[in-house]
Amino acid sequence: MDYLLFMHDDVLSGSDAIGDDAWDVYIGRLQRDGHFDGGSAIGGGLTINKLGTGAKRITRHLTGYLRVSAGSIEQAQALVIGNPVYEAGGTVEIRELPTE
Repeated sequence: MDYLLFMHDDVLSGSDAIGDDAWDVYIGRLQRDGHFDGGSAIGGGLTINKLGTGAKRITRHLTGYLRVSAGSIEQAQALVIGNPVYEAGGTVEIRELPTE
């Protein structure tokens, strides 16, 4: 099953666990173990709808995502260990990607 790990922007200030080296180690481990299916930082954007009323509701607290493969949500939760955001005290949201 596939899951998205959404990184939130609530990392404790002054943390040095978010550096590029930490991400390289973490993603390298996910790749080596066959769990990594992609991901990216998330930049600015906008929301839209036909009525034109959605432009002010962008979800600003999400800063990035990873797509991982895991046998269960519990296994996906275990994959968060070592995630630089998680290790720095921030939030990682785990969401299941339905197969249908």
